[in-house]
Parts: sequence; C-alpha cells; structure tokens
Amino acid sequence: MAVNLVNVEQVSKVYGTRALLDGVSLGVSEGDRIGVVGRNGDGKTTLIRMLAKLEDADTGRVTHNGGLRLGVLTQHDSLDPEKTIRQEVIGDLADHEWAGSAKIRDVLTGLFGGLALPGFEHGLDTVIAPLSGGERRRIALAKLLIDEQDLIVLDEPTNHLDVEGISWLAGHLRTRRSALVCVTHDRWFLDQVCTRMWDVQRGTVHEYEGGYSDYVFARAERERIAATEESKRQNLMRKELAWLRRGAPARTSKPRYRIEAANELIADVPPPRDTSELMKFANARLGKTVFDLEDVTVQAGPKTLLTHLTWQLGPGDRIGLVGVNGAGKTSLLRALAQAARTQGDEQPAAGKVVVGKTVKLAYLSQEVTELNPNLRVLEAVQQVRDRVDLGKGREMTAGQLCEQFGFTKEKQWTPVGDLSGGERRRLQILRLLMDEPNVLFLDEPTNDLDIETLTQLEDLLDSWPGSMIVISHDRFFIERTTDRVMALLGDRALRMLPRGIDEYLERRQRMEEESTPSAAAPRTSTAAAAAPAVSAQEARAAKKELQKVERQLDKLSTRETALHKQIADNATDFGKVAGLDAELRELVTERDELEMRWLELAEDA
Repeated sequence: MAVNLVNVEQVSKVYGTRALLDGVSLGVSEGDRIGVVGRNGDGKTTLIRMLAKLEDADTGRVTHNGGLRLGVLTQHDSLDPEKTIRQEVIGDLADHEWAGSAKIRDVLTGLFGGLALPGFEHGLDTVIAPLSGGERRRIALAKLLIDEQDLIVLDEPTNHLDVEGISWLAGHLRTRRSALVCVTHDRWFLDQVCTRMWDVQRGTVHEYEGGYSDYVFARAERERIAATEESKRQNLMRKELAWLRRGAPARTSKPRYRIEAANELIADVPPPRDTSELMKFANARLGKTVFDLEDVTVQAGPKTLLTHLTWQLGPGDRIGLVGVNGAGKTSLLRALAQAARTQGDEQPAAGKVVVGKTVKLAYLSQEVTELNPNLRVLEAVQQVRDRVDLGKGREMTAGQLCEQFGFTKEKQWTPVGDLSGGERRRLQILRLLMDEPNVLFLDEPTNDLDIETLTQLEDLLDSWPGSMIVISHDRFFIERTTDRVMALLGDRALRMLPRGIDEYLERRQRMEEESTPSAAAPRTSTAAAAAPAVSAQEARAAKKELQKVERQLDKLSTRETALHKQIADNATDFGKVAGLDAELRELVTERDELEMRWLELAEDA
C-alpha cells in the first residue's frame, strides 16, 4: 500500500476580500504524479506553496510524513549570486566523482546541452550573479533534480526550456521514483508526465484520474451533466476534446478514457478548422503573394544565422517554427516584419524579400508592449477598434472579445497598471487581433497564459483567416494551431518537417550523436567527403522542386482529411467505405514517396 506523504486538511486562504482556497482537503501518496491546472490568480501557486509549507494557511493544517525529503522549484530561485554553477549544482564533489555519476551527466546534458555547459562562457565555473532569469532557473532545476527526494514540487518547470529540454524533462520525471506535484500550462508535458490532475477553481479543487487528455474529457462530461450556465467554457472544452480524440499529427499516445462516451460527447463537434474554407477567404484577403524570399541571408549583428534561404509563405499558410536557441527564429520574423513595414524597401543582408501589396502584419514579440497604466482594459482595446470582423458575417465588439479572452465585465474596468503579467500578455494579443491583420507573427504567445486562456486563443485562431507563423516551445499549441512545422537546426538552413516535432527531436538527437567524438566519426566525415558536390544551379533547381513537393504534400494532407470525413459520414455503407479506404491507402503511399523525395531534395538544397 502506498505511503501518504502529505495531507492537506480543510485548508483555507484569503487574500484581501477574496477566498483563494476554501476548505480544501487533499493528499499526496508515494508514486503520485499530479498536475495542477486552473486560471491565473485562482490559487495554484498558493496551493503548492502551502503543500510545501512555504506559506501558512489561514485555517486547516498541512502535515508531512516524518523524514519527508522534499524538493521545491519556485518561480523565484534562492541561488547565491556570488557562487559559481559548480558550487550550487555539484557542490564539493571532485570531477571524477560527479562525472562518474550517470544521473548528474544526464541532468547536465538534458538541461544545458552538454557536460561543458556550452551556453555559458566559463562552463561550470561561471558566476551566477550576471546570468539571466531563465539561466538561473535552469540551474535551480538542475540542482533540484540531482538530489534524491521523496516528493518534488515544481512551479512552471518548463518556463525557459526549449522543445528538446521539455522533452528531456518529461522523460526524466517519468523514470524517477519521487512523487511529483507540478503546476504548468504545458499540456503536452502534463499528458506525458501526470497520472492525476488537480483543477483549482473558485476556491475549490476538483480531482481527476489520468493525464491532461483524460482531464479534458472528465471535466467536459462533468460540466455537461451538471448543466451549468458556463456553456461557453464547456463548448471550448468539448472542442479541445474533439481535437484530442481525432489526434494531432505528432501525438504519440492516445487518450485512455472510454472511447464510446468520448465519441458520443463530441458527435456534433466539427473539426477545429475548415482548412479549405479558410484558404479561400485568405486568398481573397491576401491575393497570391504574402512573403517570397529568394536567396536571403539573415544576420543578427555580425553573426550570420541563415544563408541562401529561398522560401514562400503563401495565403492561409499556418507554420510552426521550431529550432535551437540562437538559430535565428526571432531574427527571421524580424527581417520579414521589417520588409513588411517598409513594403520591401528595407531588405536583409543579402537576397530579396517580396511582400504582397495587401499584407497587413501583426507581430506579437516576446516583450510586452507598455501601455498607459491609467487606461482601463476596455479603453485600451477600443483605442484600436470598437468592432472586429471575423469573416463569414461574424462580428464581435471590443467588449465581447474582451470576455472571450477572460476579461469579465468587471475586469474590463480594471486599470492596465493593476493587471498581472499574464493578463497584460492577454491584452497585448487582444489588441493585435482587434486591428484585423491578415498575417500574424506570434513569438512565444503562450508565455504567462493559463490553460483556459490558451484554449480560448486557439478557438479564436481556428476561425482566423490569414497566414501565420508561430514560434513556441509549447508543443501542444504548435500542433493545435498550425498545419506545418519548419525547423532551424543551427546549420543556417530552414527545413520542412513532414512528421512535425517528433521528427525535429529525432534530427536533433542524430546531430548530437554525430557531434560526439566516437569511432564512427571518421567514417561519417569520409562519407561526406566522398559525396558528389552539388553545383549552385543544381541547388537552385532542388529548391524549386522542393517548393513544388511541399505544395503537393499540402494538397495530399487536405485530401486525406476529406477522405477521413467521408469515411466517417458513410460508416454504414460498407461498399463505399471500402472504396474510400483503398483510395486512402494509395494516398498514404503517395505521401510517403513524396516525403522521401523531399528529404533527398533537402540535402541537395
């Protein structure tokens, strides 16, 4: 029988006149892996701080099992700025001792990319004081994971980690014997790691078995049965459930809830996006040209990030952009934005960017634009526009859009200066969308947003017609809102990944293995030297054919979606289903051949 590690009994906590937690009773046992979700400000962090006895409850009590070894990662680290990374993470261990520990090697490689800490000027001997908040946070996480604990409490552990780091952390936590309580808005991470969920809502905590997918189903079912007046939120949960059941391109595991009940619940929910309809509308708004790049070089200061880039962003394209830190994701967006602002007058370091005449760009950067702190939320939105056209006859007022983004009627009259970081981020996105752009660049849009706000943003983007590029470390958000994934792997080239983020992680792992000195290294370099050189003319031809193959893959993807829908619509007509299934198998074979051709061309290009 599992030992109870922590008991929370009838705990209440009040801030000002607001009860964050009201008579909450919970328990954490050995082997539990619990994800904590809820809106910003509803008490998630307060709950886990009281669980860890970092904060006292107003009433009730929290008890720990005797001798409990507890590790906590808060949003503000307690590292000594005068110490080095070595002193904080490894302590007094000699080099041969820590280097001989598989656990320490795994943590340092997973969080920093290598035992020498390549991102830090002096490696392990780097002093902590001048480091950024993100770097300090990774150091605090490494220090925590190297130790042994009975229970680990993590508050937003995926912040400041890239896609590879998040994937490594999920795998690491799954293999640990420690119990886990984790607050995060990263839904892919929750699905990979957690076996139970706590949903913090209006002073109470609802418990669910399973990971995030199971939680979405159970909560939607509970709200349906309860028939609450929150029909809007319920519909959003059902729509996300439909997405999870149909399966995103790169999801590797299926939800574990009852298939029959889930299918019944989403029977009348349409696909998240009508891609062909949005494409028609995008063409009408944008014309044929959005951004055409020919032999472009992108630089950041003296550093060259991308060379000989020939690429096209077309009307209605929804691109997820991933890559190693410093490879040029943000710099590429800035170069395109600069060309758009000057209508092509300002060009990158080399090459040419052609901007469509009808392009109206909205660029959400990682920095939150400062607004007049005395403005009310609604006034800040109305400064941009009073009403917004969502297409197909749909229109929303500034107030309605504010409500969709979680600003209730009361909250709309809150001064901007009183908003939290997450609320300001929401307001920034809202103001961008109110300006009715037809091209969106979103650079880390999920920062500081809770899960409910993310589902609302995704729902809004589902019906938004235009071209979009999303940079994000939130794997779920990229898979949910975009149709294609492209990557910057640090080799000054942009590559399409037919299999999405799974393929990106595989390629990065191969690159790491190839860069590690081994007996196989000479053979690799010899093979590369023996490969015939590709001329500039052949490379240009390969790039053109590459674009043609990408367009064919897009058409096949659209046809595949239509076939799946036809099969579902004619489920009782076995003859028709057999014919459609045969066509689907031929299409899959054709797609596989095109993907292989794409990989061959990518090498030449």
